[in-house]
Amino acid sequence: MPPGSDNDRTLSEIELPLPDERKGKVRVSWALSGDRRLFVTTDRLSAFDRILACVPYKGQVLNQLAWWWFDSTRSIVANHALAIPDPNALVATNVTILPVEMVVRGHITGVTGTSLWTMYETGERHLYGHRLPDGLHKNEALPTPIITPTTKAEIGTHDEPLSVHDVVSLGLVQATRWDEVCAAALALFEHGRAVAEKAGLILADTKYEFGIDADGQLLVADEMHTPDSSRYWEASTYLDRLAAGEEPESLDKEPVRRAFAELGYRGDGNPPEVPDVVWETTSARYVEAYERITGHSFVPGVAPIADRIRANLEGLS
Repeated sequence: MPPGSDNDRTLSEIELPLPDERKGKVRVSWALSGDRRLFVTTDRLSAFDRILACVPYKGQVLNQLAWWWFDSTRSIVANHALAIPDPNALVATNVTILPVEMVVRGHITGVTGTSLWTMYETGERHLYGHRLPDGLHKNEALPTPIITPTTKAEIGTHDEPLSVHDVVSLGLVQATRWDEVCAAALALFEHGRAVAEKAGLILADTKYEFGIDADGQLLVADEMHTPDSSRYWEASTYLDRLAAGEEPESLDKEPVRRAFAELGYRGDGNPPEVPDVVWETTSARYVEAYERITGHSFVPGVAPIADRIRANLEGLS
């Protein structure tokens, strides 16, 4: 397993005079004045709801790619992103996150017990409130993109299947908000698929998180259309691999999941070691995803992040 990156180590050196620090699996955030938050990404990689390693440049790719998507979709759906003062940092509107993950799927995928394909393969056809036709094959395109809302890990079993009735009856999303959330998620997904197609990629599925700001407005939050929140496949080889019954080439963290799955690991206990090439390949694919989608060359920020962020925040106070 590769050692922690410089980005991950220097993150602990940031001592900003800010209240309300929150630590997530792959980012840390602090409260700012004016109902804003500072989000700082790390290079940590999570899968199976576990931190498994640090992947070089991952944090910067996630932050800059998410900003690019937020900035290019403002005319479609409002979002929480306000400024990107550093390759690892994002200043965003403070929102109350809806306690449900909105996963939009254009293909039938997955290997876990609650994944769309696994349940379909066992004969289930009414999934997440949708009726799926017979005859679908693993990783094949669905007749139309569908929304598969799931619980967040903080409130229940992660990726637990939910129906529309469940979402509303459990109070995860107000009934008056549901249509708005679904319309926003589908609009973003269609835009994401079009952009990915131009880059020679397939956006197979993606996760959106929505929040409500102080004025009651619905905003897209967290990150969007990154290799952590989305599944990107190489379009040029997709059909050949599908016909051969092979997994599509991916530009996301699927190589990591696959490596652990082949070793029989599903998140319980200590993770086994995997070859270094798995982490090197994953890092390269994060960077490649950024460059192909945005059309920009990836230029790593210069460490240490703590000094960069302190300096850049002065102009935002």
